[in-house]
Amino acid sequence: MVQTTESELAPDMIEASVNYLADTGETPFTYTGGPGSTDIRSGGTPDPRRVTIHNGRPLADRLTLDHDGFRFVRHDTAVTDFFDEAEIRRVYYPEMEALVKAETGASRVVVFDHTLRTADDDDREARKIREVVRRVHNDYTEWSGPQRVRDLLPDEADSLLRHRFAIVQVWRPIRHPVETFPLAICDAASVSMKDFVVSERRYPGRVGQTYAVTYNPDHRWYWFPRMRRDEALVFKVYDSLKDGRARWTAHTAFEDPTAPADARPRESIEIRTLAFFAP
Repeated sequence: MVQTTESELAPDMIEASVNYLADTGETPFTYTGGPGSTDIRSGGTPDPRRVTIHNGRPLADRLTLDHDGFRFVRHDTAVTDFFDEAEIRRVYYPEMEALVKAETGASRVVVFDHTLRTADDDDREARKIREVVRRVHNDYTEWSGPQRVRDLLPDEADSLLRHRFAIVQVWRPIRHPVETFPLAICDAASVSMKDFVVSERRYPGRVGQTYAVTYNPDHRWYWFPRMRRDEALVFKVYDSLKDGRARWTAHTAFEDPTAPADARPRESIEIRTLAFFAP
């Protein structure tokens, strides 16, 4: 007898609240402390909205990075302990380089950053990792995408920026299946540039930019119920090509109304890569 998994029992859609930005004319910002810091502050007026979020699992084979902006993939990892920084860099970074190359067709991929997150307040403080992000956003802007290349690869930036490049992220659970605050992701084809507001991303010694997102009833939201450690979301947050393909993917954590009463707090890792394409 074939055993039915929890993810297969999930509803086709749910209604949940996501936090958009109310565009008041002020510049929103997020301040994040340095490595090991849990100091996070933000400015801007939230605009929570009830939206329909569709179960993306039945559609997974049809999703593409260039049309929808994201892909849901089965992808195992050899990492034994995601709380071991050295193991992440030694084992996970090469795995992610290979995955992003395979999914995008890029000729070169550079992993440049990763973030661990948890919804458990005590564990977050003890391990000095970050909280889940409960606001709709895209991680890079028209300016900050190329600027990231200049920051990270200054000697090569001029030549690299003459050709197509993308910033691609990979998100996955690190231990248990996701039972609280899953990631919702918006179909890129349903998002307009008019929905984006530049938000400052402030760090010690550096100011970057992200896009905050204002409400649009045309947005089509998806989530992948009970994501497991051997599953990953690959999504674009910048693409230099302006030929009609997906360039950005709005996303957010949200409070899942179907979460069990004894749900374990979400634990996840997101990794960020630069993907360069042959001319």
